[in-house]
Amino acid sequence: MPKSQSTTGRLTSRILVTATTFPRWKNDTEPAFVYELSRRLAGQGYQVDVLVPHHPGAARFESMGGMRIHRFQYFWPAFMQKLCYDGGILPNIRRSFLAMVQVPFLVLAECCAVRRLARKNKYALIHAHWAVPQGYIANRVKQGLGTKYVVTVHAGDVFPLRNSFFRHFAKKAIRNADHCTANSTYTAEKIRSLFGKGNNKENNTDSPTVSPEIIPMGVDFSMFSRKSRPNMKARLGIAGKMILSVGRLAEKKGISYLLEAMPAVIKSNKNAKLVIVGDGPEKKILQDKAEGLRISKSVIFTGKVRNELLPSYYSSADVFVLPSIIAEGGDTEGLGVVLLESIAAGTPVVASNVGGIPDIVKNGKTGLLVPQKKPQLLALAINRILKNNSLAKSLAKNGLVHIRQAYSWEKIASRFAKAFKQVLTTSRKQD
Repeated sequence: MPKSQSTTGRLTSRILVTATTFPRWKNDTEPAFVYELSRRLAGQGYQVDVLVPHHPGAARFESMGGMRIHRFQYFWPAFMQKLCYDGGILPNIRRSFLAMVQVPFLVLAECCAVRRLARKNKYALIHAHWAVPQGYIANRVKQGLGTKYVVTVHAGDVFPLRNSFFRHFAKKAIRNADHCTANSTYTAEKIRSLFGKGNNKENNTDSPTVSPEIIPMGVDFSMFSRKSRPNMKARLGIAGKMILSVGRLAEKKGISYLLEAMPAVIKSNKNAKLVIVGDGPEKKILQDKAEGLRISKSVIFTGKVRNELLPSYYSSADVFVLPSIIAEGGDTEGLGVVLLESIAAGTPVVASNVGGIPDIVKNGKTGLLVPQKKPQLLALAINRILKNNSLAKSLAKNGLVHIRQAYSWEKIASRFAKAFKQVLTTSRKQD
């Protein structure tokens, strides 16, 4: 197992983290959970290299958060790279033929980049975020170079995989991994049902049992804890209650049903405003729907907001709502990191009872759960919180206790570090 001496004199293992979602530059709007986890692993005795796709305007190589970041170009010229970032691979494929064409180029370029770095740096382990394509590529590198790998499934890489061709690659990545983690109970159950022993026609008797370890993503309490912040109500001109939703404006987020719930919320709460933070393919559809419901003056679409401004939105809101659904293609909420962020900011939450959300929201204790696609019930839950201050405070308090126990980045990183250690220890024993 490759080791080097740390600045503290302790021997460290060098690992490679691969992902397709990662901050491209300072103050980026891209989700930062891979960055947040990886930099904490770097603080737990690992030398961390990160390999992610390049994006126009991003540095090809830089040091960030105690890590070395490598960005590989996957299409030429660089400004035509459209597959990654700004929503993710699957949504980009659905909306752009050019993005779909770039899939094989991404896989080939990433495979070459991983092999090149693995040969040069002799990593003890690869941590692949998403089964496809990162997990599959790590599996190929393992076959060629013997490098161990841990695959982390975030849900979006397995939920929509109805195509047997792509599911084949996910199965290879997960079954051949030295360890597999899932971001929620729901994701773990989905992995077992799709890829567990006896669920495929070929090699049933010899296929391994898939038992993913549930390790969620975390939240940075120092970033979201309530303190003196800009009052977004004042900035947005909101005189009444502020209902907030944050996320990509895509089908699985269920924002359409939140809009349908708003007339009943506005009727009970004069001057209430819905603030929708995010962008995506359904933005124009949702804006038109707000017009059709005659609530456009009560709905504010902010577009993308820089990550460092999000705490001000969360802490200014009276209630946060995540009305996610199971989309037509099977995609749904794997965890709901925005729920963690809202709770960390001290804001009570209402969410749909789908995907990994129930891991975070315990109905009546840490938030309110409603069935998906039920705007009337959604409105009732929102109004319960807006009309009952003691309930709102209780949910916020209990929610904070719950996520502090299970979702701090420090605890999450420690669990991953333990999993890595077990893989590497097993490797040494076998050697």
